[in-house]
Amino acid sequence: MTGKRAAVRADTTAAIIRLARRQVETRGAANLSLREIARDLDMASSAIYRYFESRDQLLTVLIIDAYDRIGEAIETADAKRDRDDLIGRWTAIALALRSWALTNRADYGLVFGTPVPGYEAPDDTIAPALRYTNVVVRLLADASSSGCTPSIESPRTRKIAGEYRYVRRAIGVDAPDATLLAGLSAWAAVFGAINQELFGHVDTVYADPGIHFAALVDMLGRQVMGLT
Repeated sequence: MTGKRAAVRADTTAAIIRLARRQVETRGAANLSLREIARDLDMASSAIYRYFESRDQLLTVLIIDAYDRIGEAIETADAKRDRDDLIGRWTAIALALRSWALTNRADYGLVFGTPVPGYEAPDDTIAPALRYTNVVVRLLADASSSGCTPSIESPRTRKIAGEYRYVRRAIGVDAPDATLLAGLSAWAAVFGAINQELFGHVDTVYADPGIHFAALVDMLGRQVMGLT
């Protein structure tokens, strides 16, 4: 492919992605239409399949891009804090996640909202999806190696020891059961608070959800690091 042809293809691919993202924002990912994108680009409907072989492939590109941007935002927030400032790192990554979600509502909904009927994410999405989780995992590992003990009791649920052995292998962090329980549950609570806010479940509850979110993050972080 010549330089000119490659440039044209790159421009067209970018335009397709831009229009696809606009559709996701206005109509939802389940209604993504390659034919409509082709019409908007004044392109034969069959021609668009030279760029993306299916709707699912285009969705995958959007999903990977969203995961990568989430990962980059959280990695950057974490990197700006001193490595020994564990509670500061926790606060920074949680606030970065909420900020990204509020700024990129459609993309957040694409990866964390209602699954698209009939779509199955391929293995290509796994590594990008792990980027933000890996930041939290490294933080838990650093907290454990620093001697932090969560302000919770060790889990006593039946079979939990075996489950957390699996978790340690899966996420590659050597941390006690209590640290995993506190840290991963706190991170899930952060997502839960963001989901409630973005999807309109607290509109009549808080005058400023951000104030509650900051307090929640501080409380959870102190529990995880054993500062309460």
